[in-house]
Amino acid sequence: MKSKLFIITPVKHIKNFLNLAKKNFQISVYEKPKKRALIKNIKKFDYIFTNPNMSKIFLDGEILKNSKIKAICTASTGTNHIDLSYVKKNGIKLLSLTQEKKIIRKLSSTAELAFCLSLMGLRHINESSKSVKKGEWSYLDYVGRSLNNINILTIGYGRLGRIYSKFCMSFGANMSFYDPYVNIKSKKLNRITKLGKDLKKFDIISLNIHALKKNINFLSNRLFKYFKQDVIIINTSRGEVINEEHLLKFLKNNRKSKYLADVIKGEQRNIENNILLKEYKKQNDQIFLTPHIGGMTEQGQALAYKHALNMLIKYDKYLKKNNKFC
Repeated sequence: MKSKLFIITPVKHIKNFLNLAKKNFQISVYEKPKKRALIKNIKKFDYIFTNPNMSKIFLDGEILKNSKIKAICTASTGTNHIDLSYVKKNGIKLLSLTQEKKIIRKLSSTAELAFCLSLMGLRHINESSKSVKKGEWSYLDYVGRSLNNINILTIGYGRLGRIYSKFCMSFGANMSFYDPYVNIKSKKLNRITKLGKDLKKFDIISLNIHALKKNINFLSNRLFKYFKQDVIIINTSRGEVINEEHLLKFLKNNRKSKYLADVIKGEQRNIENNILLKEYKKQNDQIFLTPHIGGMTEQGQALAYKHALNMLIKYDKYLKKNNKFC
């Protein structure tokens, strides 16, 4: 008998994904589940397949406590949409792409978006386009900066930080990185060992770190006080790594600075009350937001989602082969 899989993220647009899922599981697809409906229906299933993008669901004890869920499979490297302590405490297997090095090395889409946002910030793409819609046709208020010879810092030099740096350097930018866990020597790349007064020299600062407990509110007044008055901040990691209240205060006091991001704090919980989103809706041109589209390319989704599903298929077979499925 096939195990029952609860898919709670959009997948119908991913070629052959549902065929593979149906071949191995009895499936139900709730692409935009509500928490109450999820609690009601989860008791029927053995596994959950999810992704943080689009999902407004935080998988916690309230949802999982009365279920028989054996594993949660997420087609992502980030896991801040899942209560990790509850999952571990209750013996629920977590399958993610975090350690799937061969696969995630092929996924460049989030770094591509960070690079795109960097160009948008430098060239005033959003603001100048809005002016055209208003019937204006003048470049004078939108004279930008070229990537060539500007100073860029990536905070985090893992997979995405490295890809982003490669893109920027290919356009002639002076690239630096901060990552206490990476020690490499390169004539083309400058390593920053401490974040402080040196931050004043950077035109763009890009966040490429995980939302681990130690990284929550990583950017706050503690570091904002060192930033340039016209700095461009890029965030394609997670909203939680920046203190959004401190950010808004910084932007208010530095009108030439910008914040371009693909993420906001609390995406899986109470997005309606997010202060950054409320400010963006006021047509604040210092802020530009996209709805967590970083990994959402046809190629990237197909690769990530199918690999994650195959991980779950393998785990399901392991449980049954070893008589651990009950």
